[in-house]
Amino acid sequence: QKIPKKSVILVVQSTYPPVDTNLLQTLSIISQVRKVSSRTFAIMPYMGYARQDKQFLNGEVITMSAVAKMLQSVGAKKVIVVDIHSNIALNHFKIPTENVSAIPELAKYFKKLNLKNPLVVSPDMGGYSRSKKFASLLKTDFIVLKKHRDRKTGRVSIQTAKVDVQGKDLILVDDIISTGGSIIKAAQFLKKQKCKRVFVACTHGLLVEGAEKKIRKAGVSRIISTNTIPGNTSKVDISGILAKSVQ
Repeated sequence: QKIPKKSVILVVQSTYPPVDTNLLQTLSIISQVRKVSSRTFAIMPYMGYARQDKQFLNGEVITMSAVAKMLQSVGAKKVIVVDIHSNIALNHFKIPTENVSAIPELAKYFKKLNLKNPLVVSPDMGGYSRSKKFASLLKTDFIVLKKHRDRKTGRVSIQTAKVDVQGKDLILVDDIISTGGSIIKAAQFLKKQKCKRVFVACTHGLLVEGAEKKIRKAGVSRIISTNTIPGNTSKVDISGILAKSVQ
């Protein structure tokens, strides 16, 4: 079937592990469809390498900059992502970008759970706005923990001394959970504060290196993520918000 030259072609692919394989596949598809349409959009619900958006230690490669250049070079005219780790990553693009939020869809899911006296918790200051929005949608309060991560060792520690969460159902909200180090430390800390139950909500559930099992062992009742990355925890569908972004 002949595709009209002015058609908008949507290439949809999350670049979760194996990241390099999925990224190369995405680049190859865009390169091919670019031959039949000058309006090719890359919809990448999970953008691999997005956290490597700046140089944290001397000598590190800013991988996100290279990814942006590759997507542009093969002909992508716009890139759409879901809850990217930081907007700094999108600053590397010279083409239009859009970052859509899955927080409303995650909040809808948690509204159905009938939690007792819920409180939203951000594991660090970086998630302040995310947790504030989540709490607003649930019509409840939120708190932010103080976290420290050693950039050389990767070790995480919670530096908040004490919080009043006794008897409450808590929802730890994050954008990406990879090894689960931050969530595990936060959950252990909150359980010691005598909360009732701890739930986890995240957009991207990478959950590598046995993270799901480790998080549950830390006292988390349920982990809920979206289907930007398929897996046991991906209970929330984000196809609707992506469809709206291209209408």
